[in-house]
Amino acid sequence: MKIKKITLGEVNIPLVTPFKTALRSVDSVNDIVVCVEADNGMVGFGEAPPTAVITGDTKGSIVTAIRDFIAPSLIGMDIENIDGIMKKLHSCILKNTSAKAAVDMAIYDLYAKHLEQPLYKVLGGNTNEVETDLTISVNDIPEMVQDSLRAVNEGFRILKVKVGKEGLKDVERIKAIREAVGPDIVIRVDANQGWNAKDAVRIIRAMEDAGLNIDLVEQPVNAHDFKGMQMVTASVATPILADESVFSAEDAIRMIQERAADLINIKLMKTGGIYEALKICSIAEIYSVECMIGCMLESKIAVSAAAHLATAKGIITRADLDGPSLCKIDPYEGGPIYEGPRIIMPDAPGIGITKVPAQFS
Repeated sequence: MKIKKITLGEVNIPLVTPFKTALRSVDSVNDIVVCVEADNGMVGFGEAPPTAVITGDTKGSIVTAIRDFIAPSLIGMDIENIDGIMKKLHSCILKNTSAKAAVDMAIYDLYAKHLEQPLYKVLGGNTNEVETDLTISVNDIPEMVQDSLRAVNEGFRILKVKVGKEGLKDVERIKAIREAVGPDIVIRVDANQGWNAKDAVRIIRAMEDAGLNIDLVEQPVNAHDFKGMQMVTASVATPILADESVFSAEDAIRMIQERAADLINIKLMKTGGIYEALKICSIAEIYSVECMIGCMLESKIAVSAAAHLATAKGIITRADLDGPSLCKIDPYEGGPIYEGPRIIMPDAPGIGITKVPAQFS
């Protein structure tokens, strides 16, 4: 079975509420979707969000990378030659990790369909279900408290709270949320690179002194401030999760060996897809460092691909895969079942998505 053609489309899905972080504010999911078709008519789907402030990828760059570089390199290759395909994918153009991720997941979708197995079983088959957190966007404290209570009422037991804009006021945000939701809800804090190292230490220690019982703090300082990450990790008791600091397996090795983080956040849009994410999983297993799997502002295709990886690998102990829960509608057919915080893997082969609301060309 050979790759016959690779075509592109676009989806635009409104969000329930605007998604706000220290880096940006967005009110819809507007992503590029990919269809990889084999010579027997079988298809695989992938997706890439344009997240310029994190990956550097825009819609234009994703389309150009796939149409002009990736597709010509892969067409005609045998779908069973995963290693060869992925080497071509990652060598035909530098960076452009979101474009690579979209094609990568479509290839894996197609490959698992060829094997007539759900993708999570092909990748490792550790379990068939994962629990995700829900993101609470950074806003005024009363609105964040209201959003947190709504999430808990919808069954979410883990909240990922966006901060990073107003220094020590972030402690007030987390304190108000903790008081509102009670002691049993897991709270994760995501600064999205919003603090410097000294402020991060002061803020996290203040949260610790207040007994707020934070599960982890994600990317407290700038992605390139490696010394700052080391300083924060060494100076606080709360586990530190590296997100934007880790795009590659090489980044993961450095962060782990030099103790610049306690945990690693894997995102397919940073790694360039499942193939490279599996390398990070193997590295983490060697060092016994637990991983979270996260997502950008993605819809059901990309989040489902990440969920398959999350359920395949035991080293992935946390999930931040709430993209579909943030969308007003689910325009897709098939795929994992999203029941509040529970993501349940399908028995259908591949990722499980059977219909995508886009015109491919």
